[in-house]
Amino acid sequence: MNGASREALAAARERLDALTDSTSVDAARLADELAAVTALLDREVSLRRVLTDPAQAGEAKAELTQRLLGAQISGPAADLVAGLVRSRWSQPRDLVDALEELANTADLTSAQRAGRLDDVEDELFRFGRIVTSNTELRAALTDRKATGSAKSALLGSLLGGRADAATERLVTRLVSAPRGRSLEAGLDSLSKLAAERRNRVVAVVTSAVPLSDGQKQRLGAALTKLYGRSMHLNLDVDPDVLGGIRVQVGDEVINGSIADRIDDAARRMAS
Repeated sequence: MNGASREALAAARERLDALTDSTSVDAARLADELAAVTALLDREVSLRRVLTDPAQAGEAKAELTQRLLGAQISGPAADLVAGLVRSRWSQPRDLVDALEELANTADLTSAQRAGRLDDVEDELFRFGRIVTSNTELRAALTDRKATGSAKSALLGSLLGGRADAATERLVTRLVSAPRGRSLEAGLDSLSKLAAERRNRVVAVVTSAVPLSDGQKQRLGAALTKLYGRSMHLNLDVDPDVLGGIRVQVGDEVINGSIADRIDDAARRMAS
């Protein structure tokens, strides 16, 4: 997002945080309601354009939103959507993207309240690895001819009772409404959003053999020191990894001896 849309999304994130700070608000229900509005505006192009038309007064667009949605979603959700349409957006599609992010954030907030955010992060990562390694599963979940209910049923058989409820909801929404993204890109986006709930960076660590608890702690501490932010490690094992370990943080990849590479990177930053 650029310009006005980026500012509008930042303001919406603050409103969502303020709203979900209240324990009286059901974050999971809020997520479902925002997801329903996302689907509506993704489908109804003309309505989306009306609600983002800069020539229309923000208050008029907010009143229209309340009339259309007020009886179908809760008060907190309606107020949040009304605040979104009062803002200016660089392009109509940005409003839908923002709503989708807020819905996912609300679900992650519900997991955080339950002390399950770490579990959800790990489950999203592991599911992404499963999809990458299983071409038949990926084909079934991305088949454009398959109905949303069929995909949901498949995910229910895979995740039901084995993953956190928030994980299942997030993945089901992604698979049912990918909105032009690949499944892998959508899962990666969800993982990053989960990490941001704790202001953490995600490091994908692939090692030739499983790391011990001590090794994981030392690696996490070293990466935290290097990047200046708390680090969440997503761990994977691949015997073919050259040098024994591979670490990817964003677009940066560190191969080989992690201790030597981190020391070298720290020296370069200090020089």
